[in-house]
Amino acid sequence: MKKVALLATALAIVTTGSAFAADLRVKALKAPPPPAFDPWDIAFGAGIMSDYIFRGITQSNHNPSVTAYFEPRYNVNKDLQLYIGTSASSISFPNRAAAEVDIYGGIRPTFGMFAFDFGVWGYLYPGGSCFGSQGTLPQGNCGSDIDYSQGAIGLPINGNFAKKDASFFEAYAKLNVTLNDQWTVGFNEYYSPNFLNLGAWGNYASVTAKWTAPSTVFGASGVGMYVSGEFGRQWLGTSDIFYGIAGDPVYANGIKEPSYNTWNVGVGFTYKVFTLDLRYYDTDLNKGDCNAFTSDHTAKFSSSFTPINPGGFGSNWCSAAGVAKLSFDLTAMTNLK
Repeated sequence: MKKVALLATALAIVTTGSAFAADLRVKALKAPPPPAFDPWDIAFGAGIMSDYIFRGITQSNHNPSVTAYFEPRYNVNKDLQLYIGTSASSISFPNRAAAEVDIYGGIRPTFGMFAFDFGVWGYLYPGGSCFGSQGTLPQGNCGSDIDYSQGAIGLPINGNFAKKDASFFEAYAKLNVTLNDQWTVGFNEYYSPNFLNLGAWGNYASVTAKWTAPSTVFGASGVGMYVSGEFGRQWLGTSDIFYGIAGDPVYANGIKEPSYNTWNVGVGFTYKVFTLDLRYYDTDLNKGDCNAFTSDHTAKFSSSFTPINPGGFGSNWCSAAGVAKLSFDLTAMTNLK
């Protein structure tokens, strides 16, 4: 009997120990609790490009440009983001402004495959000077900004007019639709009551498409690729008297700014936080109307006569251009942890 009792006790101890050890193993493998949700994030980046093209028109006189941005974000939840941001780019404007400083903010709600973006964007161009005619003419009158005792003061080479300040703002609405892992399409709408401070309203609408290559295209190298394009139209109203044509019965008080189509297509290569984008831009604006719209300080006489460009000077700022851009983009939550 004693032997049987000892054997039963031993078996109980072994069984209890095994169960306890198994329980310890289960507890040891238990996943840690998820980290607390942090709604704040910051996106930032910079780039260098061979030309700064905005809606088909160069902002840097077809010269290289550098750019950078900083964008704090607040994620209300996984489907709703609030954001503000600022960016800066080097430019070459007719009024001699050398920098564009942007301030923007908005809201990005997402519903499944539909990603919206609503906001306001301000474009600031500090450091400009006024170029116009003699103060006796309403057109091009720079007021007290310049000394008219020296006679007519237009832009060098062509005598175009340019206001001291070209700053303006736009309200915008965007929609990106993710069709699958490879394809997205977009629809964009921008409106300004005073585009580029011309005195004319501006409305820009465009459609975009992007194809992202499968991650296996370049093997295990980590290099990604995409192809994307955009087609848009910029509608413009009538300028104020500053850009009017003196003595013209139709355009004395302002010119009908030219509306135009613009498009771009390109291919991009990504590696970690870096992107190399190679893109072709173009518009259907002729050189004469381009000159009237941009007041290009480098425009030369080329017999480009149009109703709003009676001087015949022509600008190539709206012509076809190829642009290479190298940039990096990071977010604090993803890249700086």
